[in-house]
Amino acid sequence: MQRFIDDLLVKRETCPVDNEYDGQKMGARISAVFVILVGSAFGAFFPILSSRYSFIRLPSWCFFIAKYFGSGVIVATAFIHLLEPASDSLGEECLGGTFVEYPWAFGIALMSLFAMFFIELISFHYVDMKIEKESSDGHSHSHFGSSDMYLKKDESDEEEEIENKPTPQVNPYPQHFQHAAEHQDPEVLGTPVEDVNKEQYYGQLLSVFILEFGILFHSAFTGLALAVAGDEFVSLYIVLVFHQMFEGLGLGARIATIDWPKKRRWTPWFLALAYTLTTPIAISIGLGVRTSYPPGSRKALITNGVCDSIAAGILFYSGIVELMAHEFLYSNQFKGPNGFRNIMAAFMVMCLGAGLMALLGKWA
Repeated sequence: MQRFIDDLLVKRETCPVDNEYDGQKMGARISAVFVILVGSAFGAFFPILSSRYSFIRLPSWCFFIAKYFGSGVIVATAFIHLLEPASDSLGEECLGGTFVEYPWAFGIALMSLFAMFFIELISFHYVDMKIEKESSDGHSHSHFGSSDMYLKKDESDEEEEIENKPTPQVNPYPQHFQHAAEHQDPEVLGTPVEDVNKEQYYGQLLSVFILEFGILFHSAFTGLALAVAGDEFVSLYIVLVFHQMFEGLGLGARIATIDWPKKRRWTPWFLALAYTLTTPIAISIGLGVRTSYPPGSRKALITNGVCDSIAAGILFYSGIVELMAHEFLYSNQFKGPNGFRNIMAAFMVMCLGAGLMALLGKWA
């Protein structure tokens, strides 16, 4: 690690200090700012709008497709559109030193993944403590469930427990990863169910912010690359329009599923707006420095590679843990007589999104 830092601080420039910008298609480059702005806005805002306003509300199956298609897009983005270019950037021969001796892109992504897991562990521990303190009935609960789940009891203890067992009630404290389905109805305020709703809300909030952070990292460098692209500009332009729209659908669908409280009613709109503006702003900046920005220089390669690696680790965690494991394995939405059919449909839609996004990696 120390050698990596030493090589990072080396000031010598051994990589190309120019770019592939050829001065052609300036009108198309300017149009990319607005076309990608519209595509990103549609992807990010449409799920939110359709979930709030009845006049544009679509059938539930449309939202179902958008949600799981977007999950596949995000997972594929981590593997194909982040980790692979990060590996290329940090593996360039011109960087020399430890960069060509160790796969730093994968190492940084791994550290990023564990860092996100650690942050979530600490955050959920804090949420548990906060909810316990706010709870009016004095009960306590844990994301990891009761120890009774893991300890085997003697038969005599079990018989005694059965005799003294009170009237069965629905467990008001499901584990965090079961994502309870209760809503914040007025009749549950001040009850244990309210604690469950708070826990679910805080968990969803953390997941969405992690997801947004990783996607914005990637979007900024994508815009810069498009602005200074050479012969591959046209194909990159077309691919990025679909890329941004699909990625926006995945993010917007996740934002729309959160039951935002009144005091944070503007937060989903700000999150969607941040995604919408990031790539167009990056393209504008890239056009402004199109003759001087060297994407193949030492600083650009290291910066791009490190940021893409960090974003890849973030999206690995968000995609596999939050979007796949939580939604499919620990969610209650696939329970019932049609559960298996619905989960298979969701899985196929997710595979379609991942497959199309992976295919786009051929050009971008």
